[in-house]
Amino acid sequence: MSERWAVILGVSSGTGAAIARAVARDPGLNIFGVHRGHHPDGAAALEQDVRALGRKVTLHVGDAGVPDGIRQCVAVYREVAGPHSTALMVHSIASASVGHFLSTRGDALHPKQFEKTFNCMAHSFAYWGQALYEGDLLAPSALLLGLTNMLHDSLLHNCGLIAAAKAALQMYVRHLALELGPLGHRVNLLKFGTAVTPALQVMMGPEAMSRLESAHREMIPAGRMVTLEEVAGVVSLLLRPEAAWFNGATIDFSGGMALRLLDVILRPGG
Repeated sequence: MSERWAVILGVSSGTGAAIARAVARDPGLNIFGVHRGHHPDGAAALEQDVRALGRKVTLHVGDAGVPDGIRQCVAVYREVAGPHSTALMVHSIASASVGHFLSTRGDALHPKQFEKTFNCMAHSFAYWGQALYEGDLLAPSALLLGLTNMLHDSLLHNCGLIAAAKAALQMYVRHLALELGPLGHRVNLLKFGTAVTPALQVMMGPEAMSRLESAHREMIPAGRMVTLEEVAGVVSLLLRPEAAWFNGATIDFSGGMALRLLDVILRPGG
C-alpha cells in the first residue's frame, strides 16, 4: 500500500484529521489533505503524526468545495501522487448555513446560502468523483466515501438546508456507485451521530455541551456519544477486502441513536 494515497477533504481537524491518522496506520496509506488554513496547529500536528508512521503526507491549503478550487487541488495532487494513486477519497467538508426557508423567524435563507451549502456539502462530492476519474487518478478498487449525519432520520428546525444537501449527497453516492462499480470501484456513505470535537465544544460552550451530552446519553442505547477515533476506525475497516461488497450503501454507524426518540419524548416526567 506504500504508493496508494488517501485524499481527505477537510483534513486539518475533527473527523477528517481522525480519518487521516487512522488510514495512515491501517492499511498504511499516504495522505493528501485539503483544508482552508483555519487550523494550522492541527494541520502541523497531523503532518507530524503521519510522518511518524512512515507515510508520505501533503496538506494543501485550498477550497475543495467549489469547481475552480477543485481543479487547482487536483492539479497539485497529480504532481504529488501521480496517476492510479487514489485508494480512498473522503469528503469531510463542513460549510453550511442554518436558518429557515420562510421569513417567519427573521432568518430566511438566501439563494447564495443555498448555493454555498449545496456546493460544499453535496455537489463537490460529485465534482471530485469526476475529477479523479477523468484525471486517471483512481487506484484499482478505490473507495469514495461521503459522510453524513442523523438529519436523514430526524429533523432539526433550522437545519433544513443541511438536510436537503445531505439528501443530495446520498443520491450522488448511489448514482456514482452505479457508474464506478463496473470499473471496480466503490462509493459509499457513512452515517454517524454527534461526536465531540474541539470546534463543537467552542461553538456550544460548556453549559450547552453538557446538555447535549446528557441528551445523547439518554437517546443512545450505549449511553454515550461516538468518538472520532471510532468513526475513523470504521473507515479503515471499509478498506479491507471483506468490505468490498458495500457499494452505494448508506452505512449506519449511529449506535441506534434514533431508536429511543419516542421513548425519550413520552417517558413519564419528560
